[in-house]
Amino acid sequence: MQHNVLILDFGSQYTQLIARRVRELNIYCEIYPYNNLPEDISSFRAVILSGSPFSVRSEEAPHPDLSEIKGKIPTLAVCYGAQYLAHFGGGNVAPSNTREYGRANLSYVKDGEVFFESIHEGSQVWMSHSDTIKELPTGGVRIASTHDVANAAYRIEGEETYAIQFHPEVYHSTDGKQLLENFLVKIAGVEQSWTPDNFVDMTVAELKEKVGKEKVVLGLSGGVDSTVAAVLLNKAIGNQLHCIFVNNGLLRKNEFQSVLDQYEGMGLNVKGVDASARFLDALAGISDPEEKRKTIGRVFIEVFDDESHKIEDAKWLGQGTIYPDVIESISVNGPSATIKSHHNVGGLPDFMKLKVVEPLRMLFKDEVRRVGASMGIDPELLGRHPFPGPGLAIRILGDITPEKVSILQEVDSVFINGLKSWGLYDSVWQAGAILLPVNSVGVMGDERTYEKCVALRAVESTDGMTADWVHLPYDFLQKMSNEIINKVKGVNRVVYDISSKPPATIEWE
Repeated sequence: MQHNVLILDFGSQYTQLIARRVRELNIYCEIYPYNNLPEDISSFRAVILSGSPFSVRSEEAPHPDLSEIKGKIPTLAVCYGAQYLAHFGGGNVAPSNTREYGRANLSYVKDGEVFFESIHEGSQVWMSHSDTIKELPTGGVRIASTHDVANAAYRIEGEETYAIQFHPEVYHSTDGKQLLENFLVKIAGVEQSWTPDNFVDMTVAELKEKVGKEKVVLGLSGGVDSTVAAVLLNKAIGNQLHCIFVNNGLLRKNEFQSVLDQYEGMGLNVKGVDASARFLDALAGISDPEEKRKTIGRVFIEVFDDESHKIEDAKWLGQGTIYPDVIESISVNGPSATIKSHHNVGGLPDFMKLKVVEPLRMLFKDEVRRVGASMGIDPELLGRHPFPGPGLAIRILGDITPEKVSILQEVDSVFINGLKSWGLYDSVWQAGAILLPVNSVGVMGDERTYEKCVALRAVESTDGMTADWVHLPYDFLQKMSNEIINKVKGVNRVVYDISSKPPATIEWE
């Protein structure tokens, strides 16, 4: 993998966003926790120091050794990073008189600075800090200010070291992407060669070398990640790849067969395994959400292990792990960099004795879709909403029964097909229906009913870390409510969930 940009994470909520912005510039980057640096830092062309929830004046604050970085590799220090370089470099960082949070505008930009090329006074930036830099570090030269923050940006003379108090990675910093490009391309000289086609060529070559002539077994879920991983592996090793698609009885209506049909046209070697009865039997009487998840994970591993043993001499387990899974598994609060089990098969038990291959582990979700598009995967498949690994089990509150699954499949089908027919599906990040463990009184014809209530949920998001509920048209919601109650026997009430994440989560369990 090419080493272009190293992002040192000090625990900021925005660190992943820095990486996404850098990747949008067609520049490859990797995130490492500040306390677990890569062995060979010299292979990176530039370094970005992230923000942090800590104050540099705190005893618990991150305090890395930057002796192999500062002054040796072009460095951009953001927020905490800027304060860190000042505090430990002969400057002075103190609490702000007022909390500096939110929009601000540059009131001064030093002439002739390549760092601020194409950026002018008045440009909007986003502040998020309670400390401020009172005095610049040794060699520091002020290059930008806002009305309230005198030292909004500075550079170190004699070095390619730049520091900013604001966050260029967030949407509210209107010229943030330009600033990152100025630093990475014009100052650090990083090539903008990170493209989907480039990634595919490089990954296929790596997979051929890594796997050789050995067989790979991969669990397909019907989702974007596992599908793109399968197509990449198929390009590299062809019929050495054996895909297994398990029906756990908790998929959407008719999804098992429709997904198999879709894969058949893609030239993948896929075996469909209907284990729905096995899963539903194991779930009988279980209401606790975590126990449901663990039961589904356990049974999936058992089914997957049974099927993988039928593939003679399988040596590898292919998985659709993506970069946010990897990042979230590396703790900034400890020295460990162990990658957690974050896979379609719910983990890799020792008894399976398979080596792991994860062709997408360095990609964000939007990059996975772009890579899939570059390989000609059907846009409808690439545009599919995320669907939880445990399936409808965590959208049925309480215990699971075949009758409840059937009811929810019908409700979900009406809702999802309605979104598509009204042209709303692509403007929603994720949607689904939840079967509530309550009955309510209703009237149908002249008769009293006492039937189930369902909640519809639709959110917009970029990565699922935060999400807002979608303002679906009232006419549409009215149509869905009528259609669900009229078509789905056992449901007499429909509600719409208008909770955002946080404080709620996207799924109810």
